[in-house]
Amino acid sequence: MILITGAAGFIGGNFVHHWFERSEEPVVVLDKLTYAGNPATIQSHLDAGRCTLVQGDIGDRALVERLLAEHRPRAVLHFAAESHVDRSIHGPGEFIQTNMVGTFELLEAVRAYWGALPADDKAAFRFLHVSTDEVYGSLSETDPAFSETTPYAPNSPYSASKAGSDHLVRAYHHTYGLPTLTTNCSNNYGPYHFPEKLIPLMILNALEGKPLPVYGDGQNIR
Repeated sequence: MILITGAAGFIGGNFVHHWFERSEEPVVVLDKLTYAGNPATIQSHLDAGRCTLVQGDIGDRALVERLLAEHRPRAVLHFAAESHVDRSIHGPGEFIQTNMVGTFELLEAVRAYWGALPADDKAAFRFLHVSTDEVYGSLSETDPAFSETTPYAPNSPYSASKAGSDHLVRAYHHTYGLPTLTTNCSNNYGPYHFPEKLIPLMILNALEGKPLPVYGDGQNIR
């Protein structure tokens, strides 16, 4: 059993589909079902009984503790996040609350659960934190590509909140020994992409004869 946060969203939902193409191991999904979450994304797996959806907030430590105790996952995959740059500019508080405070509450619950596991299960356990390359800022035309050693330079409330969550995850590994992994992926696109994002927005606007908006001057490189 694995526990996945935010898997009714775009990237998490696609992960669930890929997971069941390769495994029969069941999953529990914890998702707040905000505007960008849609249970229909993973409905086929819910209907088949392979997947259980719990509507709730990663910042609700008591709920997370209950799910961990009930389902005894061997790993936690943390996709849940507020993730839209423009929304973070107009309302940064929700990004700080979900991405930083929510991740902190999740880490605290997971740390207590992991610490009480039998030795073999404790050694095999993993906490995967799904982040973004936006924590590294932006590149010029002559800069080398980002790497794991690129200094953090977030430029928006969204990327700052994700950078903060990255630092929390790193700190929990180095301070408490929690076995963590962090991915800093670049732009993703594909099925179930929410239409506020660049590629589906451009396609829908083009089909409807609307302007094609470009962030800033269009010269950003990541």
